[in-house]
Amino acid sequence: MSLHSCLNGTTLQTPNISSILTSSSSPRLVFLPFHKPPLPRLIKTLSTSSPIETSSLTTSSFISKSQNEKGGKPQWKATIDFKWIRDNKDVFAANIRNRNSDADLDLVLNLYDKMFNLQKEVERVRTERNAVASKMKGKLEPSERQRLIEEGGKNLKEGLIALEEDLVKLNEELQQEAQRIPNMTHPDVPIGGEDSSTIRKMVGNSPQFSFPVKDHLQLGKELDLFDFDAAAEVSGSKFYYLKNEAVLLEMALLNWTLSEVTKRGFTPLTTPEIVRSSVVEKCGFQPRGKNTQVYSIDDSDQCLIGTAEIPVGGLHMDSILADSLLPLKYVAFSHCFRTEAGAAGTATRGLYRVHQFSKVEMFIFCRPEESEHYHEELIKIEEDMFSSLGLHFKTLNMASEDLGAPAYRKFDVEAWMPGLERFGEISSASNCTDYQSRRLGIRYRPSEAQVTSAKKSKGNLAPPQFVHTLNATACAVPRMIICLLENYQQEDGSVLIPEPLRPFMGGLNVIARKS
Repeated sequence: MSLHSCLNGTTLQTPNISSILTSSSSPRLVFLPFHKPPLPRLIKTLSTSSPIETSSLTTSSFISKSQNEKGGKPQWKATIDFKWIRDNKDVFAANIRNRNSDADLDLVLNLYDKMFNLQKEVERVRTERNAVASKMKGKLEPSERQRLIEEGGKNLKEGLIALEEDLVKLNEELQQEAQRIPNMTHPDVPIGGEDSSTIRKMVGNSPQFSFPVKDHLQLGKELDLFDFDAAAEVSGSKFYYLKNEAVLLEMALLNWTLSEVTKRGFTPLTTPEIVRSSVVEKCGFQPRGKNTQVYSIDDSDQCLIGTAEIPVGGLHMDSILADSLLPLKYVAFSHCFRTEAGAAGTATRGLYRVHQFSKVEMFIFCRPEESEHYHEELIKIEEDMFSSLGLHFKTLNMASEDLGAPAYRKFDVEAWMPGLERFGEISSASNCTDYQSRRLGIRYRPSEAQVTSAKKSKGNLAPPQFVHTLNATACAVPRMIICLLENYQQEDGSVLIPEPLRPFMGGLNVIARKS
């Protein structure tokens, strides 16, 4: 399971934590969460996508949040071209099948047809009511006027109100189902489950030891680096205290990572760690339901973040960015919180799978035609940093069922962990194309030099287009600590500090046993 895909939109009951904050939601504007790929080669459209042309029947553009009848939970709405989905049903059905998604395409199209017919009936009744109103403007006998009042002012009005209420309910049901449809898939993505993922690159060799290898739990105990028992008493299972040099190692990893990534033109950020549930949803994750990885806050519309991808993705929500600003590159530090529902067994012991951890995340907003280039840039940054730490790792081209809902394509990096005797995931890099930006409402206005069509918007400006978004893990601290302790352990029980981290450890070269 990927560090990013563990929030991949699976649904069941969310574990609740005590209410921390509550606040009301202000209206937000959102856009269509699909792009229109030509057939059969999707990537061309992803590189040249233009603002979506909606059919005669869509949910209203820029609809504000409404109150759900059950509990008043705010609902955001996307502008979705259902006609285009219907016209390309086979493509969508194959994509849903290849991703093993639980989206119900037949239900979406059935609801769309019902809504289409209902809207036609609403328009018919409105036309009839307007015709009656026009007649009433003329000179009429009192009896005729009274008959028209009864016909148009009462019967038609009441009938129209009932039809419009049905239309709103049907629209909400259609939205709920359609938003489960995942992003399209890059043609080079392997089809199948995680075992179908292919190795893109293998770097380094596993270390050879002339002594019995210890795992990070044993090393941490002997070097007095962790306390899981006390954390279990204070917070519960899968929590931990870092102690002594482990604290310095976490800070060194964070500072070294931020230093390396900012050198490459990324703007550093710290982010909110509590966000609105709607922002989580707009990023393509489902915060409430089965096996969710998201902690929701009782009696509020807020969640704890599972990754900085979410607050950084929302940073430019409902904005039109200047073309000259792109690409926008951010590197964000945050704490992350995950329920790790369903995670168990020796493969997840110790620091490998925990409820709270520190992470540095890279995030890019770019022009559509540049997203594949920046996807390659992100994975190269990851590979360069892990190589400089001397890790043995492989980069995987992840299969369709392990992409999660938002990703068009995803690369994972798995490093060798000698104590666990296996490769373990330490990072991933995803190209989400315009799936998130159409939900979050993030567009840019191309410069005149980029406009190839004669179509202009008001004021003779080029029409805005949706940006593409990409995210990648620069450093997930617990997994990196596992790698460093297990790969750099020495026969005397000490652990060497890799050269790049020593300046950030106060010059400390080795973690040794305490006297």
